[in-house]
Amino acid sequence: MTKRKRRPLIPEARGELDNLKAKVMKEKGYKSNPNEPDQIKFEVADELGVPLNKDYNGTLTSKQAGKIGGVIGGSMVKEMIKMAKENLKK
Repeated sequence: MTKRKRRPLIPEARGELDNLKAKVMKEKGYKSNPNEPDQIKFEVADELGVPLNKDYNGTLTSKQAGKIGGVIGGSMVKEMIKMAKENLKK
């Protein structure tokens, strides 16, 4: 089964998004490596007790998947909002 990746609207932004994810999750106390941004979700899943596998995850419930994505994506969105507010003040 092939791995499905979400693509940013601007493909050139992928590297900076990975850096943002690494920075934000590092601030939250997770080990993060910008070169392996997908590793963070496994650490989050382990902490939450969600059985996330590297291969097939079709048995996960929406609630379980949302817990993982919520921690990561929610943290990134909060940081982007903070950055936008700081930019508006300038």
